[in-house]
Amino acid sequence: MLKTFQQALFSTGLQLPPWKPVECKAQDYEIRTYETTKWASTSGSGMQYDSAINTGFMRLFNYIQGNNEKKMKIEMTAPVTCLVDPGAGPFCETTFTTSFYIPQEHQVDPPKPSDPQVFIETRNEFTVFVRTYGGFSNEQKSREELLKLSESLRRDGHQFVDKEYYTAGYDSPFKLVNRRNEVWLKKKTDEDTNA
Repeated sequence: MLKTFQQALFSTGLQLPPWKPVECKAQDYEIRTYETTKWASTSGSGMQYDSAINTGFMRLFNYIQGNNEKKMKIEMTAPVTCLVDPGAGPFCETTFTTSFYIPQEHQVDPPKPSDPQVFIETRNEFTVFVRTYGGFSNEQKSREELLKLSESLRRDGHQFVDKEYYTAGYDSPFKLVNRRNEVWLKKKTDEDTNA
């Protein structure tokens, strides 16, 4: 547990999901294609991003600490992502899906979660536009960065899914300097266009 706790605290040596860079001439964002992978996820609805992230993080941290059918401890990974799916109107609840990448050694057969609110999700290969920023993130900061990213993508003529977005955090709350956060917008596919 100490090793996992230290990894969560200091964000060093964490395994990342595999991705390939897509050629991009822009200075203010990058394009990545993530391979098909499994993630441990939990969802909640509400209007508060920060509390949804904290609740989701603790559920998933308990899962990797052994709250699964094999009572197996699983290495911490990065980033912690949150898929933000806003409600249809100004007072509708937003759905937040917080996720941890399942380490490579457990990708084929991840332990089943004991908590009914945690599930294993397969993310098929997808391409995202990524904007990276430092400091401590919160809902307001991620929205500001998301706005900058969407403006850059419109400037460059990229098609993207504009309803939902991902936030990605790579560092523990105890890391004070050189923090890394990201916002992701999915590249629009033919499937998205026809939906």
